[in-house]
Amino acid sequence: MAAHNHPMENWQDQGIILSAHQHGEHGAVVSCLTQNHGRQKGYVNGALSKRNRALVEPGAHVDVNWQARVSDQLGRFTLDPAGGLGASGLLNDPLKLSALQSACALCDQALPDRDGHAGLYHGFLALIDAFDGDHWGVSYVVWEMALLKELGFGLDLSRCAGGGDTGDIAYMSPKSGCAVSLEKGEAYKDKLLPLPEFLKRSSQSHNLLGADEDIYTGIKMCGYFFENWVFAQHSQGIPPARLRFAARFAKHIGLKDNCENARAEQAV
Repeated sequence: MAAHNHPMENWQDQGIILSAHQHGEHGAVVSCLTQNHGRQKGYVNGALSKRNRALVEPGAHVDVNWQARVSDQLGRFTLDPAGGLGASGLLNDPLKLSALQSACALCDQALPDRDGHAGLYHGFLALIDAFDGDHWGVSYVVWEMALLKELGFGLDLSRCAGGGDTGDIAYMSPKSGCAVSLEKGEAYKDKLLPLPEFLKRSSQSHNLLGADEDIYTGIKMCGYFFENWVFAQHSQGIPPARLRFAARFAKHIGLKDNCENARAEQAV
């Protein structure tokens, strides 16, 4: 009889929880960005128990054991805490928590299953660490740009789309994703996306490097490319958690971003 036993597929890795959806009475199907196996899904038994609930929070850093009868079926995850801050340390800061949830949702909806993304995984851990500091907003925008690049939509800051001086870049072309210099962009600035100060080479004003209004410029710039490039063909469009984060950041700096707010409220 033993000849009929299929060997179990099995691997161990580290990962960051992206989402968890209840499945059955106590379990959940969990999506996880792993270091070596890309974005993976697995069933976690007892995920909603007191012991495990914190382990399946978006942003939790976990040790993952994955098992399945065959490699292409939904396997089972066994999760253990891997240390690190995760979402629990951000519960008293709604804006940071919203940023973490946004990052998790972007990965969960944009990354293809099971493609390796080791660089993105390490970048995500660095982002979670950055929430400890004052300039986490800059780290978040830079992380979104890294995600765009990982998805094949890299923004090019190395040259001016109009052939102008690259030392004076001030805008981003929504069509090409290339930077545009102040001089070349002046006539078209209504059609271009403003570039945040912290991405400009000429910016000498370090008090602007991380000003909240400037970070919001970056959030809007990346949001444009997520909406029009990454999620344009996506049935659900840009993830609700990303819309909520943009709306919350707008409110944080006293802006009434009506378009973002309206869409975020619909998304709640």
